[in-house]
Amino acid sequence: MKKFLFVLSFQFLTTLCFGQIKVDSTQKLKEITVKAYLSESKLFNLPSTVTVIGKTQIQQNQNTSLVPVLNSVAGVKMEERSPGSYRLSIRGSLLRSPFGVRNVKVYFDGLPLTDASGNTYLNLIDQQSISNIEILKGPDGSLFGANSGGVVLINSQGTENETNINASAGGYGFFRENIHLQKNYDKYQYSFHQAYQYADGYRNHSLMKRSYFQTQQKFQYNPKAELKFSGFYSDLGYQTPGGLTASQLAANPQQSRPAIPANPPRQRTPSAEEQKAGIYNQTFFGGITHQYQFNKNWQHSISFSGMDVDFENPFITNYEKRKEVSLAIRTFVSYQNTVSKLLKYNWNLGYEYQHTNSQIRNYDNNRGEIGDVQAADLIKNESQFLFTRLKLDLGERLSTEISTSLNFANYDFEALPESQNSSGFGTVKLNPELMPRLAVSYMANKALILRGIISRGYSTPTKDEIRASDATINPNLQAENGWNYELGLRTRTPFERIYLDISAFYYRLNNAIVRRVAANEQDFYVNAGGTNQKGMEIELNSNLLKNNASFFKQIDFNTAITLNDFKFRDYVLGENNFSGNLLTGIPKTAFTNALNVNLQQKITLFVQHQYNAKTSLNDAETIFAKSYQLLDAKLSWQKLLKNYALTFHFGANNILNADYSLGNDLNAFGGRYFNPAAKRNFVGGLSLRI
Repeated sequence: MKKFLFVLSFQFLTTLCFGQIKVDSTQKLKEITVKAYLSESKLFNLPSTVTVIGKTQIQQNQNTSLVPVLNSVAGVKMEERSPGSYRLSIRGSLLRSPFGVRNVKVYFDGLPLTDASGNTYLNLIDQQSISNIEILKGPDGSLFGANSGGVVLINSQGTENETNINASAGGYGFFRENIHLQKNYDKYQYSFHQAYQYADGYRNHSLMKRSYFQTQQKFQYNPKAELKFSGFYSDLGYQTPGGLTASQLAANPQQSRPAIPANPPRQRTPSAEEQKAGIYNQTFFGGITHQYQFNKNWQHSISFSGMDVDFENPFITNYEKRKEVSLAIRTFVSYQNTVSKLLKYNWNLGYEYQHTNSQIRNYDNNRGEIGDVQAADLIKNESQFLFTRLKLDLGERLSTEISTSLNFANYDFEALPESQNSSGFGTVKLNPELMPRLAVSYMANKALILRGIISRGYSTPTKDEIRASDATINPNLQAENGWNYELGLRTRTPFERIYLDISAFYYRLNNAIVRRVAANEQDFYVNAGGTNQKGMEIELNSNLLKNNASFFKQIDFNTAITLNDFKFRDYVLGENNFSGNLLTGIPKTAFTNALNVNLQQKITLFVQHQYNAKTSLNDAETIFAKSYQLLDAKLSWQKLLKNYALTFHFGANNILNADYSLGNDLNAFGGRYFNPAAKRNFVGGLSLRI
């Protein structure tokens, strides 16, 4: 079966690339636009490596999580060790993310969701509330500051008047419902989104539930100006079953981490269930944006946003509580001018400031109850950057972008009064860092665009790395930095029925931050020297057929291929030399194929196939997660009535019943690497659109 699926995907790719499939050339694919660079730009001509995920693509999947959606993008790897526990990587290692999202800058409706320390709670957001996602791959500090992996821009504001009510249920106790309301008037637009999701999980002690409420309000109070509010409240809780050893995995993959019997001089270690291990996060996030268009050339935007986080993490060895408050301001001016047919330019100048206060307390964990204080610290993170960007269009063929940001970061730490094991106090001020970027695209002809990019990446350590679960401040941890070199091309058929994007890059990273686990099972982080990250990404989108009169009204096929050669360059830890080893947590090969078929009677079939090669789970390159293939499918039928549309859907996940994990623990102490994912399961539901 595995060989058959590989051959099938290869045949699809070669057939499409060499034009052996006949299509109706009277139809065109819709031109994709990108708003990431502070103005609308056509994706095909953009001198950047960008992928846009639309609302239709998000809704095609089972709507249980964002994982299959983001894993359909070349160069992107999203993991979910248990329901709700996300990790995200763009062209890089997951070493820094035992949970959460780091090393990637994330914005929600133009507001920074990533806090001042570089940490992002992506799992707070309900996947059905998203209108589209723009993913900028590779270091892009020109407008977004410190990052070495890339940028994710999440947009929730829709454009259609609609009311949607959705409900679905499936295997392993899955249940989800949401209500979405969007109204657009002449000068005022608003939307409300409510959602609740629950799942028992495949493994013991892996229950997840999330309540979510989101709203956007936009008011154009005069022809040149508009005011917009965007915000959400999320109450997320999920149990963490913990990693298993190979023998435990073979004995019972559905078990949570068992207790370890007493073995002098070690005492007994309780199980994940005994300690009620889990994550509980209640967050308010919101911000106001004001935009003013002075004239056809000048525009100004300013936004104020904030986030309030109550976070609890009962763990095997301690019970952590965090109170985090973040504030941000972002402002920029834009000037654009068309001098002549041979010269058009766009200039941006801006500033972003963020501040995060984190009160972090660690207690003894007495079977899920708070015990005595182990440590208590206050960390104040501050990050800010100035940015500027100049984009020149020289005629119709040549486009050049020159940009940079000047980044500042520092943090203060001090012991809180109740601390019993003070880490001391002090200030760490990182050196100001420039992140320049030069990008050029050239139109060889109307069907072929070539591009080249040189950019510098820079990523500061997050508060969870400065003060990891060992509750010790590490002021010596340095920021990652490096240079990225990239070549790419985009091509399309004359009628835009087939669209192909290829990029090849080399990212030379210094001071790579990696996670280590001590003998007492506490996390800490070190700089591992450098890494060499070479890769190629291929994305193919095609409309094979569009004929409303035929039984098959429309057939679309997409494929995304990721080829990685990521290795440690100079990584010596004590007596161990890991130089030349594969970068932990990143497979050398991954690809996703998706087929969407629209039939008569408004019946739609969506099938997605994903392959993930074997993955090194420790820096020594001695333990691997085996390769796996996933096959998911969803069948939908829509019934149109007088004033509404009713849609029924039924889907299956992991149809091949593969043994796999969506996210293993890296460099795990005691050999507890494995987090097995759910076997074959089914989901069904309905939605009402008014």
